[in-house]
Amino acid sequence: MNNPFHKKLLLITLSLALTAGLALIRPNPDTDWPEFNGDGQRSHYSPLSQITTNNVKNLKVAWTYASGGADEKGGRTQIQCNPIVIGGTLYGVSANTQAFAVEAATGKEIWKTELTGTEGTISRGLTYWTDGQVKVIFFGAGQWLYALDAHTGRPMPRFGAQGRLDLLPGLERPGADEYVRPNTPNTIYKDLIIVGARVSENEAALLGDVRAFDVRTGKLVWTFHTIPEPGEYGYDTWSPANPRQRLGGANPWAGMAIDRERGIVYVPTGSAAFDFYGGNRKGDNLFANCLIALDANTGKRLWHYQLVHHDIWDRDPPAPPNLLTVTHKGKKIDAVAQITKQGQVFVFDRVTGQPLFDIEETPFPQDAMAGDETSPTQPIPQKPAPFTRQTFTEKDVNPWASDRDAILAQLRGARTGTPYYPLTSQMTVFFPGTDGGGHWGGAATDPEGTLYVPAKEVPCFSSLVLRKKSNTQGSVTSAQLYATNCSSCHGPDRKGSHDGTYPSLVDISKRLPEASIKQVLQNGRGMMPSFSHLSTAEHQALLDFLADKNSIVEVASTQDSEVPYQNTGYNRWYDTNGYPVGTPPWGTLTAIDLNTGERRWQIPLGEYPELTAKGIPPTGTDLYGGPLVTGSGLIFIAATRDERLRAIDKKTGKILWQTQLPAGGYASPSTYSVNGKQYLVIACGGGKLKTKSGDKYVAFALP
Repeated sequence: MNNPFHKKLLLITLSLALTAGLALIRPNPDTDWPEFNGDGQRSHYSPLSQITTNNVKNLKVAWTYASGGADEKGGRTQIQCNPIVIGGTLYGVSANTQAFAVEAATGKEIWKTELTGTEGTISRGLTYWTDGQVKVIFFGAGQWLYALDAHTGRPMPRFGAQGRLDLLPGLERPGADEYVRPNTPNTIYKDLIIVGARVSENEAALLGDVRAFDVRTGKLVWTFHTIPEPGEYGYDTWSPANPRQRLGGANPWAGMAIDRERGIVYVPTGSAAFDFYGGNRKGDNLFANCLIALDANTGKRLWHYQLVHHDIWDRDPPAPPNLLTVTHKGKKIDAVAQITKQGQVFVFDRVTGQPLFDIEETPFPQDAMAGDETSPTQPIPQKPAPFTRQTFTEKDVNPWASDRDAILAQLRGARTGTPYYPLTSQMTVFFPGTDGGGHWGGAATDPEGTLYVPAKEVPCFSSLVLRKKSNTQGSVTSAQLYATNCSSCHGPDRKGSHDGTYPSLVDISKRLPEASIKQVLQNGRGMMPSFSHLSTAEHQALLDFLADKNSIVEVASTQDSEVPYQNTGYNRWYDTNGYPVGTPPWGTLTAIDLNTGERRWQIPLGEYPELTAKGIPPTGTDLYGGPLVTGSGLIFIAATRDERLRAIDKKTGKILWQTQLPAGGYASPSTYSVNGKQYLVIACGGGKLKTKSGDKYVAFALP
C-alpha cells in the first residue's frame, strides 16, 4: 500500500462506501415518503413520475398487509395513518394503535409493537429522526409519546421513562381532566421534537401549550403558552383574569409545518374549551384559533394571525398549513397557506405574516346567549374564493330529499343563512358542518403553486340548553349525568349521529361487557375523550343509565359550572333515506391557483352507486382523508364513503382510474420508490360514516 495511487483509490472507495451508507440511513426525498404528508412543508407532494396519466389505468395491487386489531363486526375501529417510507421500509400504525414496520416492496412484516395503554388514540402516523447513526420512530399512543428503535421497534431506554414520555405533566390546571392524546405526528427540527396533542373539548380540558422536547432524552426544552400567563402577549384578550387557571384547549391538535432553513415552525391552534359558549372567556382569546409562526429553536412568537375571534362555533383550523412558493405580483414569495373548516384559504408571506390577498373584518350577528359577547367582526379572505358554499337556506334543500316538507319546516324555524351565527336556544345551522368544509386530511400543493383541497358540504345543526342541576344538594341522577356528559354527541335518545360518527348507545350494555365500557369512560376512544375527571361512582351511574337503570350518586362538589349551557349535539343533517339534505355536491375536490387566488376547477368527489344507477350524476359524499400529488401530474385520493381510491388529472380534474378498497380509505395515501419501482399505498381502516372497519394497508404498482 506504499503506492500513492493505491492509497488514493482506497480513500475514494472508503468515501463512496461511507456516502452510500449514509444514503441508506438518511431519507431521500426523491424516492422516500419520509414525513407526515410527505415533507416538513406538508405538501402531500412527491416528484416521482413513473406512474403517469397514460399508464395509471394499469395499476395493480402489489401487496397487502393486515395490520391487525380491526373491529370488523362492530365497525368501531379506524386507521387514519399516513405511512412514512424510508430506505425501503414502510412504517405505519395498526387498527388497534400498534406501530409496525414492513418491507416497502413486499409488505412483509419486520416488527410490530405490543404496547398496552394505547386506548383512546386514533393515530394519523409517525415521525422519523436520525443523526446519521441512531434511527428513531416517534409514535403517539395513549397519553404517551414513544421513541422506538427504527430497526427493531423496541423503546429507546434513554428517552423519557424507558422509551416513553408522559405528555400530561405541564398541561394540568385546577379542575381539568387527564385526557391528552398525541394523535397527529409531531415535528422534527434539529434535535427537537415539537409536540402538540388533542385534549377534550369540554370545560374540563387541559391546557393546550406547544412544547419542544430533546429527541434523545425527552427533556423539555421550550414551551409556548397558547393561553397566556399574566404579563405575556395576548393576556389582555381574556376576561376574567387568570385564564390558565380556569380554561383549557387552544391546543395544536392538527399538526404543524416546518421551514427548516429559516428555523420557523407554523402552528395552527384549536378553539378554547368549551366550544360553543364563551361567557367565561370574554375577548378575542389569543392564541386560540390562530396560525402562529414560532422560532423553532426557542419557541418565541415571530408573528400570528387569528382566523376566528372568540370562537363559539368550533371553527378551529383543521389541518397543518401548507408551505409553498408562489409568484405574487411578479415576485417569488415563500408563502404559508391555511385551510379552514369554513371553506376558506388564508395565504401569508411565510416570513413577515403579511397576507398576500386582502382580508376584511366583516360584521356578523351579535345576539349570543346571555352572558356571552361575540366579536363584532370576523376575518374573511377576499381571495381565494371559498372552496365550499357559505350559506344554507331553503333554496339549498335537495329537491328530491325524502322528507323535504319536514326539512323545510324545520329550516324555517332555524337561524341560518350566514356564517358565524351565534349558537342560541334556537336551532342554529352550521354550513359547512362542524367538522368542515376543510378537515384533518388537509390540502396538497405542487411546485407550480396550486393547492388541491378536499371538502364536504353537509349541514349540521345544534342549539344551547341550560344544564340540568341536581335534584338535591350534593346528588345527581344517572339520567342527569348522561344528559350533561353524553347527550350532545350520542343524543338524548342514545341513538347516536345519523352518519355513525357518534355511535348508538342503545343496548350498549348488551353488546359490550361492563369492563369494556368502563375502560372507554376512563381512557376515551376515537372521538370520545376520557371522562377520568368523573368519579368511580359517577362512572357507575352512567353504566346504570345505559343499562336502563336510574340511580342517584353523591358528587364531590355542588359548585355551579362556569358554563351554564350545554349543546344539543353535533347533528349532521340527513333525510330519512340517509342522504344529506342539501343539494349536491356533498363532497368536492378543488384546485386553486395560489399565485392568482383563482379557482382552476372543482369536481364532486365520491358517489352513491345506487343514485348513479338512477341516472343522477355523481353527488360527492361525506369524506375524511387527504390527497397526494405526483410529479407526473396525478392526484391520488381515497377519503370517500364509497370506499374507492381514485387517480385524477391535476390539470383538468378528470378521473382517470378508480378501484374498490377492502374498507374505506379514511386516510391520506403515500408514494415511494424501491429499486426503481414506484408504489402507492393507502391505509384501509374504514369505521367512519357507517362503513365497515378494516386493518389492511394496500400498495399498488404498475405490472
